[in-house]
Amino acid sequence: MKRPGPLLTLLAGLVFGVFLLTLNATTGTKSTSNPYGEASPGVSVSATAPPDSASPSPSRPPSPSPSRSAVPNADYAGRTDDDTSAVAVSLRGGKAIAYFCDGHDKESWLKGSVEDDGTMKLTGGHGDELNGTLQGGKLIRGTADVGGQRYAFTADRAVKPSGLYRATATVRGAKVDGGWIVLPGGRQVGVVERDGTPSAAPSIDPETGAVTIDGQKITARPVTP
Repeated sequence: MKRPGPLLTLLAGLVFGVFLLTLNATTGTKSTSNPYGEASPGVSVSATAPPDSASPSPSRPPSPSPSRSAVPNADYAGRTDDDTSAVAVSLRGGKAIAYFCDGHDKESWLKGSVEDDGTMKLTGGHGDELNGTLQGGKLIRGTADVGGQRYAFTADRAVKPSGLYRATATVRGAKVDGGWIVLPGGRQVGVVERDGTPSAAPSIDPETGAVTIDGQKITARPVTP
């Protein structure tokens, strides 16, 4: 019997080599999973990263500041602590106008704003100044610096006809400017200037504001800012 020739041997080796290549390619594409959840070598595994615990939480809007009571629209009138003069203050819409007078020859008109907390700093001519604080809407407590002197005062809430009045007119060729404070109880304190010269003011009718100055009847009206 003849032995296989070299050609047959070569063919057999080639077939065996193709078989090995096929087997390796098949086993190489398979992946095995570890029963403990670990990836097998050569196999890539993607995983979702846990959320970053350090990530900032959504910002919260700032808490609203507590609301403050609105400054009332009202009038206040009272006396200085030494009982030498009177002070009246009228408040409207956060604005204020005040009048200080001693009923003889000293007076001052002052104006300014009222803060939300009820404090006020009003200014007038010649460096005059009034500093006050509204207390519960019932009264104003403060000081008035007029004519180089300081006066502490308390002005209670006024109910008409109490309050602040003013009249301006020309009487017998003279410019007349008068201010009146009607205190609770009806007492009046006022000063009238004739061409800049002050003197005690005659009483007004608080119901109508009528007043007679140098024989001429004029009308004093309530003052508001």
